Amino acid sequence: MAAALARRVSGLLRPLSVSVCAKTPQLCQLSSLIQAPPHFSSAAAAVRAPLRAAVCLTPRYNILQRVSALIPSLTQQPSRSLTYVSLKKGKKKSVKSVTERFMRLHCGLWIRRKAGYKKKLWKKKPVRRRRLREHVICNKTQSKLMDKMTTTFWKRRNWFLNDPYLKYHDRVNLRT
Repeated sequence: MAAALARRVSGLLRPLSVSVCAKTPQLCQLSSLIQAPPHFSSAAAAVRAPLRAAVCLTPRYNILQRVSALIPSLTQQPSRSLTYVSLKKGKKKSVKSVTERFMRLHCGLWIRRKAGYKKKLWKKKPVRRRRLREHVICNKTQSKLMDKMTTTFWKRRNWFLNDPYLKYHDRVNLRT
């Protein structure tokens, strides 16, 4: 009977000791006020001593740390890498959305069109349409990410007839 009471009391106080911040005087008083009848005094004392130590010495966690243990995707940063592999030979495969939306210059930079460059042009002013036709150069971090997401086929140099990007493939007078 004494062991059953000890389990009940410890089962009630354990969630409190984990969820409430450390060294709160109210919780320490709560654990010291719980007393069993006199004939269960040895069992109650055996329960109260470790509980009082556990309650008062629990580490202080904020709400994000407590919830992130339940949902690990909250604290993990998203990462995109080359995860596609062919089933036949096990070779790496490129991410299709990267090869369709971006173009790699030979110097290692990646360029893309601005978002919405061909959507609802009838309601946009000419200045905005001209601005949307421009290309954007991805930064160093994005370029490294695109290199990881594509295979060597997309990184080789291509020679096209009347290539409009010919003067942009090689960077001059810039430090690398």
